[in-house]
Amino acid sequence: MRRLKFLLRPGWIILALLVAAFAYLCFNVLAPWQLGKNTSTEERNSLIEDSLDSDPVGVEEFLGAGLPRKEDEWRRVVVTGEYVPGSDVLVRLRSNGGSPSYEVLTAVRLSDGTAVIVDRGYVDAVDGTKAPPVAAAPTGPVTLDGRIRLSEGKDPSKSPLTTDGYRQVYSINPPQVSAFVGFPLAEGYVQLDDDQPGGFEPVPLPQLDAGPYLSYGLQWLAFGIMAPLGLAYFARAELRERRKDREAGAAPPEQTKVATSEPTTNPAPTPTAKETKLADRYGNRR
Repeated sequence: MRRLKFLLRPGWIILALLVAAFAYLCFNVLAPWQLGKNTSTEERNSLIEDSLDSDPVGVEEFLGAGLPRKEDEWRRVVVTGEYVPGSDVLVRLRSNGGSPSYEVLTAVRLSDGTAVIVDRGYVDAVDGTKAPPVAAAPTGPVTLDGRIRLSEGKDPSKSPLTTDGYRQVYSINPPQVSAFVGFPLAEGYVQLDDDQPGGFEPVPLPQLDAGPYLSYGLQWLAFGIMAPLGLAYFARAELRERRKDREAGAAPPEQTKVATSEPTTNPAPTPTAKETKLADRYGNRR
């Protein structure tokens, strides 16, 4: 355990806390966020695909307490009634093909007296982002084809306003629009199809693809796994280097030979028996 004491140093503690926080965000925030968007997109695409093969029904089936439900969205509906004069409201900060635009909302009153918002489509902004002149909806009875949509949320910091001669909101939220126009509106709204009475350029259906959310979610999960593994790798590398330093410090010094100034002489070779006989024969002295 003493070998791991270096992990208690401030630098390592801070690094460990950062890695832990990053992994927590990956597993509990970032990955669920992307995977949740993937699930929502798949559910939306399934509802749109189912609606393509279904016959339109009267919008009254989706109006009332607790309606429309989540599974009712994108259903094809028929609206029969009359546009309410002077009930136009513009939705700000919309984009049509990358250009600033507005969506035009107008209430339609049904035969039973219920009023529902109808999204008449896009109108392009003028002079940059200014609201353009908006043609009034036709008078008299109309029959409209469209799709039922759920109410959008609202930002409390963005209140409705009147500018450029039009009432304007930041989202399609019936309770907020109802308080603005001065009469009750049903929950949800109807998004008009193409070529409808009083319609402008229709809001297109979303693309039926899952998008990149699943791969993004898996990537965040992978990052959450890799971060602690990376910390463990660097801690192991540090431990290995410290072990090498200890082993190098504990090794005995190498023995070195001391050089002397005395010359070394090689011992004379011992003469062989043959060399001795030759020396005696020729009179060599020993």
